[in-house]
Amino acid sequence: MIYTLTTNPAIDMVVTCDGLHPNRVTRTRDASYSPNGKGLNVSFVLDHYGTPSTIMGFFGGFTGRWIAEEAAKTCPVVSVEADGITRVNTFVNAGDCEYVMPNAGAPVSREHQLEMLDMIRKTEDMDTLVVSGSLSPEMDASYYDELADVCAERGIDLILDVSHAHLKELVERKPLLIKPNDEEIEQIFGVDAGSPEQVVAALHTIHDRGARNILCTLGGAGAYFIDDRHVYHATAAKVKVLSTACAGDSTLAAFLSIWHQDRDAVEPALRRAMATGANVAMSAGIGDLALVDELEKQIQVEVVE
Repeated sequence: MIYTLTTNPAIDMVVTCDGLHPNRVTRTRDASYSPNGKGLNVSFVLDHYGTPSTIMGFFGGFTGRWIAEEAAKTCPVVSVEADGITRVNTFVNAGDCEYVMPNAGAPVSREHQLEMLDMIRKTEDMDTLVVSGSLSPEMDASYYDELADVCAERGIDLILDVSHAHLKELVERKPLLIKPNDEEIEQIFGVDAGSPEQVVAALHTIHDRGARNILCTLGGAGAYFIDDRHVYHATAAKVKVLSTACAGDSTLAAFLSIWHQDRDAVEPALRRAMATGANVAMSAGIGDLALVDELEKQIQVEVVE
């Protein structure tokens, strides 16, 4: 069973307006609210494709309760308390511009951090743990190491979708899969990713450091995937972007919905992943994914090496 862990969940509020002007009231419309957090999104999209998973996370206050209750309508939820009110992130679509305003989140005490580790240690049906998103306040990067230790003890495959600088050291723990984007590759690993050749070279460098598989998303330039045998490139579908919220998480989940069960099915996994991410970018939140099959026709996958 796949479990997803969101250490800093949120409610995503997406609103639309005609433009933003200082010192003036801006009327918004089409407000939508969704339980969010990178791990939650992974579970929601896995469920859409018929792959069961369980959501784990730290939830606090009335917002945290709402997220857990809404998420439980789709997937089982294992909740640990956060010490405060779970955050609300704001996305404003103003004409041709998108403004993204994430909040810091609710703190999680050391006691509750240890409670989560103990839950993972005792969860018998967990074979894969997807750790996604930022850390909550008061959580040190060493918590990622503790999660990796528990997974190693239990023989659980670890998947990391985190943008923390500590990812540079975490790849030495040989995670099953990591999902950086091109900016994270440059900022975290200190390697250039400005051209296709540089991206491929960077992926080889990170793979050699320990990451067993890497899915690297590049926005409109598509995505690369590297395993022990090949490097693949997938193109991106051309769509009108409404909001980038949830797109990367959905891309990862769609990839896992095929690849997790069949490690040889890289090409269909990449096609579904890129089509799903594009469809989500057309929506406020994840949306209904109704256009994935049509968008897949735009995606071209080739073996680069």
